[in-house]
Amino acid sequence: MEVCLSFDNGPEPEATPLVLAALGRRGLTATFFPIARKLRDPARRALAERALAEGHRIGNHTLTHGAPLGLRGGAEAVAEITEAEALLGPLNAGRLFRPNGGGGALGPHLLNASALRHLRAQAYTVVLWNAVPGDFRDPEGWPATALAQCRAASAPVLMVLHDLPNGAMRHLDAVLDRLTGEGARFLGEFPEACLALREGAPLCDLAAISREDIAP
Repeated sequence: MEVCLSFDNGPEPEATPLVLAALGRRGLTATFFPIARKLRDPARRALAERALAEGHRIGNHTLTHGAPLGLRGGAEAVAEITEAEALLGPLNAGRLFRPNGGGGALGPHLLNASALRHLRAQAYTVVLWNAVPGDFRDPEGWPATALAQCRAASAPVLMVLHDLPNGAMRHLDAVLDRLTGEGARFLGEFPEACLALREGAPLCDLAAISREDIAP
């Protein structure tokens, strides 16, 4: 059982410190994909800076986390990436990007042609996922789902959790302990099967993404 951890949609003062503490106690590293507009708040930016200082990676998860980029016009989709990147600045030294929505499956719902061209031209690594236990909607029941997804996986798991203030992350310690007890190995690198681009180079078939945007 191999598990790579990622946390989306923070940072939040009520949740992100719990995540960082749980990871720190175990010497684990993860990747945080914040909603970039939140970094306009100095307290939230300080949490992202703390995560980076503690050895975690920070990536671009769009400016607003609104509709998936594939459902937007080309210019709007690119602006979601570029304006987020401007706020992230040196936090995103690895040029990581994770689109929002779509269940982790690459397709025209997730990215449009303009966004894809921009990501390739700017040498981004596009990080998808293959396990979402639903902590954002089920703060009490997600641990059982997460454990079941990991046990059932025949390939390395790239799990998406969320450092949001809904109480879900108070169960993170117990989940990590259970996974450790069952022999899980925590990965510092992303499973290649969950990468669409690495430094701008395609790692999968991108034909599913429309060659034309749905709107200007």
